[in-house]
Amino acid sequence: MSKRKLFREQDELEEQELLAAQDPVQAALDFFYTEGLITEVLYTVKSGKEATVYCCQAHPSTGVELLAAKVYRSRNKRGFKNDAVYQEGRVILEGHVRRAVQNKSRFGREVQFAMWVNYEFEALKALYNVGADIPRPIARTERAILMEYLGNHQQAAPALQNVELSKDEVRPVFERLVRNIELWLAHNYIHADLSAYNVLYWQGRLSIIDLPQAVDPRFNPNAFALLARDIENICRYVARYGLERDGQRLAERLWHKFKNAEL
Repeated sequence: MSKRKLFREQDELEEQELLAAQDPVQAALDFFYTEGLITEVLYTVKSGKEATVYCCQAHPSTGVELLAAKVYRSRNKRGFKNDAVYQEGRVILEGHVRRAVQNKSRFGREVQFAMWVNYEFEALKALYNVGADIPRPIARTERAILMEYLGNHQQAAPALQNVELSKDEVRPVFERLVRNIELWLAHNYIHADLSAYNVLYWQGRLSIIDLPQAVDPRFNPNAFALLARDIENICRYVARYGLERDGQRLAERLWHKFKNAEL
């Protein structure tokens, strides 16, 4: 890589950071405005360690009323837990980029940050296309993802953790989540941080969110442990309604089917 190219990339990063410092949310969402996808930010849905989600008024051309914009925090403020666990098996093809990430240079940290955003968007696209219960992805920038919104103008869809299911809803909800876990696994994805906190529930519909840490079970050595944790979290949730399921046994069954190409 030439010094001229490296300096140009660094200058571009500095310019982006200057704009973001002036109004970080506006800078992150500018592309969605200029592309005629949103017209207004209505309210903050959720603010976490890694990102903040906003409810946005959609442009009439989109065919929907509302969209959700997920804006990641800057690389200095974000707090993905145990990054290395999730990144094992992810390949960076370009040598100079790989070295920058390994050396944790300023450019490397920015690239790694962008990779999380891009990885989530690509996972959303891949899984939405095979029928998974996730928000429909619309567009992305280096710092934000625009996607389908669940809820209305007054409130966002609540997390399953905060929903009181009726007796008749518990088993169908559990079975739907297990079908999604199996579908993801069949297409080489494990959520890796699944729980009732990142499953939205709106008018009988489930939508699984927060995918940046999703792993490829073919290459990540922690895949089975992460799969088992996802399933046990869901089993723990339905157990509070009296539905008892063996999460470890279910994980072992799905893993066996995956390893034997039976999914």
